Amino acid sequence: MIQAGVGFSTSHNPRTAAMEATTRAMNQAGFARAAGAICFATTAHGGAFPLIVRTVASTANTTQVAGCSAAGVIAGTDEIESGPGVSVVVFGGDSIGAQRAFVPILRGRAVEAARELADAVRPSPGRSNLLSVFPDTYNVDPDRFVAALSTALPGVTIVGGGATEDGSIGETFQFCGDTVSSNSVSAMLVSGDFDLNIGASIACTQVGAMHRVTSVRDNIVMSLDDRPAYEIFAEAAGPLADDLRRAIQFVFIGIPLDENATRLERGRFVVRNIIGASEEHGVIAVANPLKEGDRAALVLRNAQRAREDLKATLGEMAARTSRSAPAFGLYFDCASRGSGLYGIPGHDSAYIQQHLGPIPVVGFFTGFEIGPILDRAGVLLYSGVLALVSQRIS
Repeated sequence: MIQAGVGFSTSHNPRTAAMEATTRAMNQAGFARAAGAICFATTAHGGAFPLIVRTVASTANTTQVAGCSAAGVIAGTDEIESGPGVSVVVFGGDSIGAQRAFVPILRGRAVEAARELADAVRPSPGRSNLLSVFPDTYNVDPDRFVAALSTALPGVTIVGGGATEDGSIGETFQFCGDTVSSNSVSAMLVSGDFDLNIGASIACTQVGAMHRVTSVRDNIVMSLDDRPAYEIFAEAAGPLADDLRRAIQFVFIGIPLDENATRLERGRFVVRNIIGASEEHGVIAVANPLKEGDRAALVLRNAQRAREDLKATLGEMAARTSRSAPAFGLYFDCASRGSGLYGIPGHDSAYIQQHLGPIPVVGFFTGFEIGPILDRAGVLLYSGVLALVSQRIS
C-alpha cells in the first residue's frame, strides 16, 4: 500500500520550517520512515537551504531527498507566493521506491546533462516510473534538455519544472541529498508498481487567425501572411501594444503540433515567448526560432481561459481515477499563474481539491513546466502540470 503526506510551514526559522513541514507530512502519511521526500523552499530561506534539506532528511528518516528553490510553494490547498515557505511531500510503502539524482554544470550542456541524468536513474526503474526533474531555469536550454531526456528514457514518465526565485538574488538552487547547488539539475525517480495519471492545463487562448510564417531570420519574424509581423502582434495586443514591456507579458506565440492546423486545439499546441518587437522595423523576436512555412497564432494569457482549461483537465483526470483514489500528487504551476493571474490566492489548489478530493499535493511555482505533449514529455509555458500516483488495483 502507498502511504504519503504533505506539509508546509511559513516559519521564519529555517530549521523550524523544515521540521514543521516534514513532521506534518509524516503524521499525515502515518509512518516513521519515508522511502523518499521532495521539498521546495522559497528564496527567503536561501542562506539556509542546506540546513533545510538536512532537516527534511533527518525528520523523514530517508537519504532520498530532492527538490529546489522556488518563488512560491504549494501544499494541499495552500499556495505561499511570498515570504518564507517550505513544502514537503513524503511517500513510502511496499509498492513504491525512491532514487534521487543530481547532475552539475548545466549551462551549455543540455544534451550531455540529460544523458548523465538518464544514466544516473536508469538502473532503478520499476514497472511504473515517474521522474520529476528540477533544472536551473537560468542555465538550461529546456527544449534540448527535455527532448534528450525523453529520448534517453523511453517508458519513463517525465514531469517537473524549472527552479525559480523571487528576483532578489538572480540564482536558483537545486537540492539533492545533502547537496545544494545552482547551475545544475536535481531529480527524483519514483518507481514501483502503481498507476500514474498526468494532466496539463494552459492559461492562453488564441487571438485572431492562424498565420503562416512568410519571412524569418533566426529568431526574428519579419512577416506573417506577407504582412509585417509587428502589425499582427499589435492587433492581437490591442491597447497593450502602447506598452511593449507589458504587452509581451500577456501576448505570446502559439505553435500547433499539427503543421496543417487551422486553429490551436486544446492539448495540441505549445506556447513560446515573444522577447521583443519593433514597430519601426515591423518585426517581432521569439524565444524559439521558427522557419518559413511554419504555422503560428498569437495567444493571450487569460484568467478565464486558464480556469476553463484547468476545470476540463481535472474533469478528465477525475474520470481516470475512478478505480483508485490518488495517494499523492505533484503540481508544477507556472509562476505567471497564481494570484497574479486570477487575482486571488490558492485558485488552482482549490480546484484540484474540489475535483479530486483531499489528496496530498505538493508543488511550486515554476520558470517553465515539463509535462505531456502528445505521447512524450515536452516543455510547456503558462501551464499547470499535475501528476497523480495511485495504488494499482489488480
